[in-house]
Amino acid sequence: MPIQQTIDAALERTIGAHGIAADALNSALGRAEGALDNLRARHADGTLPLLRLPEKQGDLAGIGAAARRLADGASDIVILGTGGSSLGGQTLAQLAGYAIPGVAALRAPPRVHFIDNLDALSFATMLAKLPLATTRLVAISKSGGTAETLMQTIAALSAIKAAGHDPSKAFLGITEPAKAGKRNGLRDLLGKHQVAMLDHDPDVGGRFSALTNVGLLPAAALGLDVAAIRRGAAAALNPVLAKKKATDVPAALGAALGIALAETKGKSISVVMAYSDRLERFTRWYMQLWAESLGKNGKGTTPVGALGPVDQHSQVQLYLGGPRDKLFTVVSVAGAGLGPRIDQDMAALAGEPGLGGKTIGDLAAAEARATADTLAKNGCPVRTITIPKLDEESLGELLMHFMLETIVAAHLLGVDAFDQPAVEEGKVLAKKYLAGA
Repeated sequence: MPIQQTIDAALERTIGAHGIAADALNSALGRAEGALDNLRARHADGTLPLLRLPEKQGDLAGIGAAARRLADGASDIVILGTGGSSLGGQTLAQLAGYAIPGVAALRAPPRVHFIDNLDALSFATMLAKLPLATTRLVAISKSGGTAETLMQTIAALSAIKAAGHDPSKAFLGITEPAKAGKRNGLRDLLGKHQVAMLDHDPDVGGRFSALTNVGLLPAAALGLDVAAIRRGAAAALNPVLAKKKATDVPAALGAALGIALAETKGKSISVVMAYSDRLERFTRWYMQLWAESLGKNGKGTTPVGALGPVDQHSQVQLYLGGPRDKLFTVVSVAGAGLGPRIDQDMAALAGEPGLGGKTIGDLAAAEARATADTLAKNGCPVRTITIPKLDEESLGELLMHFMLETIVAAHLLGVDAFDQPAVEEGKVLAKKYLAGA
């Protein structure tokens, strides 16, 4: 079943003055038609390869074969990459239990580690503790010049060689194809060590690369169905290609709601609260996608990721009692009836007889509904996204939904969704400071 989006609790006629007025929403939806026309044109002429990924099948066999080589005999798989080279893969891997407390450490090998932040102590500790003979490493950088990834890769190569192991068997690289006159440090480095390379699509930016080998390779290594991920992405794209009006395209409706609330009601913060451990990295992926794509020319809204139910105890007080500058998106998974069932007598002994006979999934579902309803009853605009079953297909649909929503939002703001000039400026300055250290 497709994911279900509802915006009723974000409308002025439902929640009052802080909701979106009908005329403002309709105006934004009208402007979104141009974005949908552009998406259809770029799908037709192939100038935005991201839109062709859902239908692409020719690369899946190669991704599967590379994943099997990685996983064969491996105790650990280490993914080296930062930002868009990592967060999409983490989001998909979490479906298989990655980075879930109490689950990740208990799953059968291979254990997967995404080393996306540069920290000297953490990286040194990891290299000292890893069983290098049975560890496989994947270095990912679209440009091949990401300083953090190059440093991590060089350090790991040195450790592998010092331990007497063959880098060509331990490593795999993903980067852009070689271009005449353009240096690719990662390709040169790994090529010197006879490491096999996969090509990063040069026309799909890192934060949009979850549906390429960047995201699908770790997913496949963990046994996930990567073809189903792309089928789900196709479900999100289909309303666009079917030439439906913006109001009937969930991604366009979401973009119009968010931008119209920012423009007319000052809702400059977009909070996405997911009620599932397996969607925690999705909220982090969303934050990068939204922030880096839209924050330009003094425009954009600030993304905030939250995890329910835990963040009910750390953030909801602010959301209800603080500034009214936020749009809330509550993402929940149909979980009623799932998980351990609570003993009646022990529930009564604990002073909560109402918990007796219920499952953990019952309480989590009730809390997701209660959070959305409480926010709405207090005049906070809320959009809900319900996932009937969290699997490869629904997660692929969710990822494509938010990529499309981001692209449409960029059109409404009049910014380029695909560049990141401020990020590049910081990279140049960091290398200058490093040279002078």
